[in-house]
Amino acid sequence: MPNARYLRTTSLFLFFIASLNFLAAQTYQGSSEDIDAILSNIRNFSTSVMNGDTQAIGMAYTADAKIFPNNRDIITGREAIIGYWTLPEGLSTKYHKITPEEINVLGDEAYDYGYYEGTTLRADGSESSWKGKYVIIWRKVKGEWKIYLDIWNAIRE
Repeated sequence: MPNARYLRTTSLFLFFIASLNFLAAQTYQGSSEDIDAILSNIRNFSTSVMNGDTQAIGMAYTADAKIFPNNRDIITGREAIIGYWTLPEGLSTKYHKITPEEINVLGDEAYDYGYYEGTTLRADGSESSWKGKYVIIWRKVKGEWKIYLDIWNAIRE
């Protein structure tokens, strides 16, 4: 029969492992079809950012979308959003990744929040890495999930 110390140690170890699993878990609520579509849109958005495809970025948003960039006024409408995502000459996004912590589908609207990260490449070859947190409100428009509200801000290290 195991002694009390062994049981206590084993119990603490199992609790620790279970806690790590919980902390790393992503929470997705909604139909698998909707969740998969939103996750696909998130991956496609990052690909479009890295490719500098501002038209594809613009089409990820609803026509009346609003973005809330860090330290900037609210930008409204697809054309203005495309303008925002158009980088100045000599800059490109080498790396872009969005990692949702939670996605919750509520009928034809959904929200997700999490973290983003990326690397900007300058014309002189230097790089700048960045990361932050975000919240997105999605709307289903003609059967497609589009970004309606997009807010983010940087995390300083």
